[in-house]
Amino acid sequence: MAAPPDGAALWKAKCATCHESTQPQLRMPKREEVAARTPENVYSAMATGAMVTQAAGLSEEEERAIAAFVTGKNFGSVQEKIEGQCTTPPKKFAPNAKADWNGWGNDPENMRFQPNPGLKAEDVPKLKVKWAFGFPGDGTATTQPTVVGGRVFVSSNRGVIYSLDQASGCIIWSFATGTGVRTAPFVAPSKTAGKYIVYFGDIRSQAHGLDAETGKEIWKTKVEDHTSSRITGAPVFYNGTVYVPVSSIEEASAQSDTYQCCTFRGSLVALDAETGAQKWKSYTVLDPPKGFKQNKKGTQQFGPAGAAVWSAPTIDLKRKLIYVATGDSYTDQEINTSDAIVAYSLDTGKIAWISQVEAKDQFVMGRGANLPDALGPDYDFGSSVILRDIGGGKQVILAGQKSGILWGLDPDNKGKILWQIKLGAGSALGGIEWGFAADSKYTYVAISDRIAREGAAPGISAVDPKTGKKVWSTPAPEVKCASGSCIPAQAAAVSVMPGAVFSGSLNGHFRAYDVNDGKIIWDFDTAVPFDTVNKVAGAKGGSVDGSGPTISNGMVLTNSGYGQFGGKAGNVLLAFSVDGK
Repeated sequence: MAAPPDGAALWKAKCATCHESTQPQLRMPKREEVAARTPENVYSAMATGAMVTQAAGLSEEEERAIAAFVTGKNFGSVQEKIEGQCTTPPKKFAPNAKADWNGWGNDPENMRFQPNPGLKAEDVPKLKVKWAFGFPGDGTATTQPTVVGGRVFVSSNRGVIYSLDQASGCIIWSFATGTGVRTAPFVAPSKTAGKYIVYFGDIRSQAHGLDAETGKEIWKTKVEDHTSSRITGAPVFYNGTVYVPVSSIEEASAQSDTYQCCTFRGSLVALDAETGAQKWKSYTVLDPPKGFKQNKKGTQQFGPAGAAVWSAPTIDLKRKLIYVATGDSYTDQEINTSDAIVAYSLDTGKIAWISQVEAKDQFVMGRGANLPDALGPDYDFGSSVILRDIGGGKQVILAGQKSGILWGLDPDNKGKILWQIKLGAGSALGGIEWGFAADSKYTYVAISDRIAREGAAPGISAVDPKTGKKVWSTPAPEVKCASGSCIPAQAAAVSVMPGAVFSGSLNGHFRAYDVNDGKIIWDFDTAVPFDTVNKVAGAKGGSVDGSGPTISNGMVLTNSGYGQFGGKAGNVLLAFSVDGK
């Protein structure tokens, strides 16, 4: 009888190089974060989730052995009891476009601005927790909440979508996707009168449409077959079409010397909103990959590849275009669509123009044989662009890069660079990470710069979108390590309302700033334990990272606990209101 698989040896051979690395640019959880999960969750990541490529060649028994070893738990040892169901029927689902926060940017232009917040700037210092919701089991806070019609639509990395009552946080319905979800949901009316559909994507590159009132699945469409692909940017809806961006983790797969790097091409996929049927698909890498050399270990190399689309697309109704911001190239096969803004026709997907701001950014993780000959700085775009009016019938496209540069591009001249301003030192995890915001006056940009280096400037700045000139800048406050992470980086997406702009920090602090001068007017430490409406034991906050806050109906909501990039893991969604009422 064969001996059972050695989980410790398999972990060392297959997993330790990445999860025990001290290299801060790795986009993956540390070993202790993996160990805190259930064995079922770790096994699922290898069998069908984010680690499918890395686990290639392992048997089911070997994957289960790794999961049991690293977590120190037996399968089936953690039982979940879902509490917090609403005990009374919820109010009628009645979307209100003026008060809701729908999807990633809250408008087609992705401004992340709430013009009708239901509270005033002078009320912000009085914000207190109204309720906290805990993601059960080993779930961590990953998706930005969408607030529509008095309902909060949100998920965790475990892929259970919840519809919560905004007033109380109780659960109206839940839907298990079977895999992780990172995208902000988007809610849109169906062609059927009175019916609404919730759209989102998962890390298996599946787009979903659910009935907004019941949570029943209407359709599910796989938009990309590449094993490293995933959907991280939120889908957007316009005129009966759902536009889905596609990204990948092939940069991590390339760490293996025997991996044939690289074949993924980023894309934008247009789906019929009622059925999920594909209307068109356009790639960000124009030519299919071909073999072009062998690496130092003799493994065949392919290219071109890369240009993942990590963020939500931005719709330009005036020009009938849709814009995506792309990631880096994965190979030495140079392309002009990486680290670029690409404009597509809304109707056909045909590329209208390409504006590349960082050439030759060839990048994969690790230090193995698949490294490009000239390794780039990994300065891709992780945040959505903003289309902003600047007066006189003119507009500007604002693009925030991990280099720390905010770019102003001309939508009337094929994305020609109008101006640029460097606001931070930039790095693979620095500069402008997840998202920035704009109101009718300024653009508000948070800087991560979580890696200490010359010129690092974590904090937040206001920029005049007409000129690209800095108006004010507020450095991240001195770090206090009594709770949360000791990193002051402000990587999370920013959101703004009249008079106040909100920004979170890796050390768990969630702050509001005066839009006129950058003065901090409210500061709340989220990296503490919370009693949750659904009675999740050990619920706690952590780093405020990744998705940004949403503002609706007199409330401000934010996740706390996205700890993947050097922060502190947690599992709560927090809802604030004036005096907690």
